Amino acid sequence: MDAIAAFADHVVATRLLDLPGEVIQAAKASILDTLGVGIAGSSQPGACELAQMQQECWGTGAEALVWGNGKRLPAAASAMCNAYQVHSSEFDCLHEQAVVHAMTVVLPVATAAAERRKAVSGAELLTAVTLGVDIAAGLGVAATTGLRFFRPATAGAFGGAAAAGKLMALDRPGMVNAFSIAYAQACGTMQAHAEGSALLAMQMGFNARNALTACDLAAHGFAGPKDVLEGQFGYFKLFETAGCPARVASKLGRRWFISELAHKPFPSGRATHGIIEACLALRQMHKISADAIDRVTARVPPLVHRLVGRPPQERMQLSYARLCAPYLAARALLAGDVAAEAFTAKACSDPLALGLARRIVIEAKDAGDPNQLTPIEVEIRLQDGSQHLTRLEVVCGNPAKPLTRAALIEKFHTNCEAAARPLAPAKRERLIEGVEHLEDVPDVAELMEALH
Repeated sequence: MDAIAAFADHVVATRLLDLPGEVIQAAKASILDTLGVGIAGSSQPGACELAQMQQECWGTGAEALVWGNGKRLPAAASAMCNAYQVHSSEFDCLHEQAVVHAMTVVLPVATAAAERRKAVSGAELLTAVTLGVDIAAGLGVAATTGLRFFRPATAGAFGGAAAAGKLMALDRPGMVNAFSIAYAQACGTMQAHAEGSALLAMQMGFNARNALTACDLAAHGFAGPKDVLEGQFGYFKLFETAGCPARVASKLGRRWFISELAHKPFPSGRATHGIIEACLALRQMHKISADAIDRVTARVPPLVHRLVGRPPQERMQLSYARLCAPYLAARALLAGDVAAEAFTAKACSDPLALGLARRIVIEAKDAGDPNQLTPIEVEIRLQDGSQHLTRLEVVCGNPAKPLTRAALIEKFHTNCEAAARPLAPAKRERLIEGVEHLEDVPDVAELMEALH
């Protein structure tokens, strides 16, 4: 059996007592951040319709909550809806080296499995989520070539299976089978990203649903192939064309990937963040007025150019706009921020923003690593001929340049207010307090009730 056995052993054997204190704190921060982002996602296009369709087309069953919506659905359907909601606003945290939004599939699957099983403690949830992130981000870090499929979704399928399998107490053979069955269902085309399609977030939902389905099948004795990472038609031959999962597996239990997640300050693709941050820094430092700008040039790694170097369009879909660096840089230079207000039909067709965006050029500059998101270099040339330049090696939100707890709490409150059914302040405080002391929560289902 290939390296999947080591990943399975890590999931089965690890306990909360094995997690260092700082890892537990990092897990809590990412859980709260992801819950807030998912709650806000309940008001994104298609979210309410997706939950309603689940009931009408695919059966009923009040096993788990759709965050910020109030509906209760079968666990797999809930996981699908919540993963879609988490990614739909592009506000979800990620592991930058892996290029994986490691919580986006893992947390919805874990909470759905916990609610269905009942009487799952916060300590169990913390452990399962941490291990799920280890698997999802670990597979991304193991890859040595650029994205071929949508890695956050495909690696997320394995991470979701790890989290649910841990909560379902699968043994080693069962966990290997769960990974195998999740792999058989893994999906995620980069074409959705290239076109800025809302299907991008739906692919997270597909893999969340499939991860829970995989664990259910494994728990009932269904088996699959064993060499799913390095076999002739394994993950690192088809989804990733090269990689070394054994190298990552050898560090599991000593390197905790949840401590390395970056939290987003802006609701847009992470690859846009360095460009936005650099533009905001130059704007403030040199008191630059947008109408004085002649041209903006951003020199970025090839991956950034590939992901967000797309041209602005008239009447952009909101999902396209969140991945359009020239548009987002223009919004930053005009408004001094990039917030939810940038993602309305009116904002995306604003002639002032589009006019400036067309004077912003994104150039690829080789960084050596096909999965690298930095460094970012931005130069602004003004109409008077003067030029201003800045360079970022680390982008705000990265663990080396983290958001403060106050900023994360403010982000959580803002997201809760943006829900389809905005959360009352008392419920928000209950969630903050519950996550802060998650290891002492006797039943996760009680905490989940505050999500609507």
